[in-house]
Amino acid sequence: MLPCEQISVAIRHAQAKGSPAIIAFLTGGFPVRSNFHELLCKVAEVADVVEIGVPFTDPMADGLTIQRSSRAALEQGVSLKWILSMLSSAATQPKAPLLLMSYLNPLLAFGFDKLPRAAREAGVSGFIVPDLPYEESAEIRAALATQGLALIQMVTPVTPQERLAMLCKSAEGFVYAVTMTGTTGKNVAVPQEVLSYMQRVKEVSTVPVCAGFGIRNREQVQLMRDHVDGVVVGSALVEVLERGEDPAAFLKALR
Repeated sequence: MLPCEQISVAIRHAQAKGSPAIIAFLTGGFPVRSNFHELLCKVAEVADVVEIGVPFTDPMADGLTIQRSSRAALEQGVSLKWILSMLSSAATQPKAPLLLMSYLNPLLAFGFDKLPRAAREAGVSGFIVPDLPYEESAEIRAALATQGLALIQMVTPVTPQERLAMLCKSAEGFVYAVTMTGTTGKNVAVPQEVLSYMQRVKEVSTVPVCAGFGIRNREQVQLMRDHVDGVVVGSALVEVLERGEDPAAFLKALR
């Protein structure tokens, strides 16, 4: 099975149990670089997919919570190179499929020629690149395809229907359906129009659809359960780590 297919399989397997899959976001190396692999494995025991954020100086899609964690990780010397090296050299591998969420600059600096093989050897199944428009993605998409890695597509409530269909048609792993315009971290009340939008995405997608931005509690997850295949939980989980609480217990309580 190709790595990109492992993502879809994990999400559908969880959804078949009656609850949306949980995609847990961790900022790479946060809160403590030396303990990050242990934390990653702990979260991967509970989550169905784990998304590792590559720290970046200008995280344009992220709210204050993930900005704080990114800055703290950068101060500890965390980089894309460190994350890949840490993953590939670890004696044990996380149980859930792994994604890397990175802005384009770190990927360009690493090199598209080296990135796919290094990612595959590190156990990474795909990438999310929030600042990469579809029209400019052909080069990295072709590079990732050489190792069977997914390039996750993001859509929003204001994506026109024709473009939505185009993005979903090219999607791999899952479609990341952003719940709102703006940045991560806000609390979303999940109004009916958000649920209707999720249904529109599902109607044109051949891969699972997962909602992200603002998912913070079990009530939201339950409201989403009949409209999406999974949810992405990021800022709320990072805040759990900031408070020194148990991330596994928090994720279990969402189901």
